[in-house]
Amino acid sequence: MTRQATVTPVRIAVIDYPEAMPSSVLGFCDLFGLAERLCRQHHYPYGFELQRLSLQQLPAFEASGFQVVLVPPCLEGEFYRQPDPQLLRWLRRQHRQGATLACACAGSFIVAATGLLARRPMTTHWQLASEFADRFEDVVLNVDKILIDDGDVISAGGLMAWLDLGLALVARFGSEALMRQLGKVLLVDTGAREQRYYQRFSPRLDHGDAAIVRVQHHMQAQYAQGISVVELARLSSLTERTFLRRFVKHTGLKPLHYLQRLRIQQACDLLESTTESVEQIAARVGYEDAGAFRKVFIRLMGLAPREFRLRFQR
Repeated sequence: MTRQATVTPVRIAVIDYPEAMPSSVLGFCDLFGLAERLCRQHHYPYGFELQRLSLQQLPAFEASGFQVVLVPPCLEGEFYRQPDPQLLRWLRRQHRQGATLACACAGSFIVAATGLLARRPMTTHWQLASEFADRFEDVVLNVDKILIDDGDVISAGGLMAWLDLGLALVARFGSEALMRQLGKVLLVDTGAREQRYYQRFSPRLDHGDAAIVRVQHHMQAQYAQGISVVELARLSSLTERTFLRRFVKHTGLKPLHYLQRLRIQQACDLLESTTESVEQIAARVGYEDAGAFRKVFIRLMGLAPREFRLRFQR
């Protein structure tokens, strides 16, 4: 028995732009190829057809009726920072014709450069967050999320989040059942996860404000101690009001929130590298109350300390 001839596959284009990560380009081909095979085997009333396109091939596919256009991540190079204008025009045209634009990691820069994301949510790799925010101030960036589905634009965070993106598209254009079945064949977790599980707090120190850098170094060394804004302002040789304004400008955080992130990052390192109890770690990073430590940890990392340890400690 074969599937009904009336089945029209979802047409997907993956853009093989210069410096695109080869494993993700080929991975998308394999993932949707396997999804199509499962559709045939189980007689699902839908399917998938993927076209791999280089920049040179784009003009021949101006009106091809793609329902999804994939912009994969990249490992290196500058193309994502200065994408080819022809590609941006092509993406805008596909979007006007009804295609969903889907991107992962640095591919988010390319989709954002189309100008279609004003006041709309998007994610990218957490290490690229500062650069993205500087370049696309009108985009609502959220790097806590590993995947943001905003209807006609879907973005994924990390280098390997192209897999999350592919599975999400299979669920949308196929079904949740097919997505779970595909995950089992691939032996990948199809449960919900967040990018913030993997983030490392690495504050910028190259902003050029020597007074604020001096404070940042002090906080890095004394994070486990009680630190007041008055003390930090005195260390910076600034008035308290001026210090707070400049600190937030250069770090994106108020001093208390910055201190919390320093402490939680140290706690993450200890949870991964030691067998100390949660209570011991809480005390080491500056929390007298282990309950308060857990609340802050969950708010920032999305997992309880013990769940974090189970996920990441070998």
